[in-house]
Parts: sequence; structure tokens; C-alpha cells
Amino acid sequence: MNQIRAATILPARRAPITITTADGLNLIGELALPAERPPVATLICLHPLPTHGGMMDSHVIRKASYRLPALADLAVLRFNTRGTASEQGKSQGEFGAGETEQHDVEAAVAYASAAGLPRLWLLGWSFGTELALRWGALPEVEGAILLSPPLRRATDHDLDAWAASGKALTALVPEFDDFLRPDEALPRFARVPKADVIGVDGAKHLWVGENYVRIVLNEIVRVVNPAALKGSALPTEWEGEA
Repeated sequence: MNQIRAATILPARRAPITITTADGLNLIGELALPAERPPVATLICLHPLPTHGGMMDSHVIRKASYRLPALADLAVLRFNTRGTASEQGKSQGEFGAGETEQHDVEAAVAYASAAGLPRLWLLGWSFGTELALRWGALPEVEGAILLSPPLRRATDHDLDAWAASGKALTALVPEFDDFLRPDEALPRFARVPKADVIGVDGAKHLWVGENYVRIVLNEIVRVVNPAALKGSALPTEWEGEA
């Protein structure tokens, strides 16, 4: 048995993808699928603010793609929003401050739906949570998981619209977040009856540290495919090549 560490890459079928938006831009991405089985659900990852270094390789999103196809039978689709660059390449277009990225969210969901991927969930982190709340309540989407939601671009109007959609919503809020802490998040998200707000003791906005990454991944799987958990957590060891 091998310990799963920060840099561990577990087996999966991984392929680069190109997502084309309604306004004609090509976005760079990757789709990771379980190595030997069809996925039971899908994460569409929306990364942090690109003007502050956010991209499809931001560490929690990258680790979700490295681990969750193998550990939880999830498909993980991650991509660079317009104008964002990573090792995989740069998506066309320019940063739209959360406005024109509506096309990016819609295109990613349409890509996953056309590919026949099951049970589409949005996984947003920071800026990505704003995109999920503002533009993600699409018919094909089952729900959203929010990491470090700042609720700055996303307003009460967006929360009310999400509530009206009836879709599931889970927010993981760090105890020491830079923008929104658990005691502030609870009354804001109270507008969404189905919202589950989880304060994470000791955590900060960027989820630095393997212990916090594991908390995040465990909660994602608890929401999307709880049958994959061993007790209340994902395995921390892997038998075979990694």
C-alpha cells in the first residue's frame, strides 16, 4: 500500500479537451475519468480568480482530478476560463470580471452533457463560486459545491435565484477566510433553504495543507457519491501504481 500524498497521481483516463463558447472562444481543459469503470457523477471545476493566479491547476482542483476518478468513480472536468493560462495552455479571450464568463460556464456544462457524463455538479473555488452562483443554475446541473465563497460578485439576488431553482448547495467556509467566515456566511446562505454551510476549523481561503485538502475532498464525495467513503473519509492509501 502506498500513502496518498500531495503530489500523488492515481490512475485515470485523462485527455485534453477544448470547450467552445457561444461567443466563439476556445477554452483549454482536461477531462479525467475512472480508469476502468464509467463515472457515477461529474465535477465541473470553476477555478479561483485568474488575475490572482487562479487556473485549472490551482491545487485543490488539480488534486481532485488526480484522486477522485480513482477513489470515488467521479469524472472531473477542469478548464481555464477565458484569458486564463496554465501548463496546459491559455484559453482564448480576455478576463471578463465574472460577466462574460457566463458563456464559459454554460459551454462547460454543455460539453459535459453532450459527452454523456452523468449527474453534473459544479465545484467552485473562490471566484469560481461566484460563477457557479451567478450562472450555474442550469437545467443539466444537479447542484454546486462552493469552496471559500466570498459572496462579493454574487449577491443576495443570485442566492435567491439559486434557492428558486431548488438545486442542492454546499458551502465549505474556512474559519480564517479572508473574505467570508462561517458566522458571516450562515445568515447570507440562510436565503437558500437547501444550503448546507460547513465551517472548517483552522482552514484559510487557499486550503493550504494536506489535511485541509482531504477535508475538502471528503466533503465533495460525501455530497456527490457517499458510497465511495470508507466510514466518513476517503482512503489515504492506494494499492497499486500511483
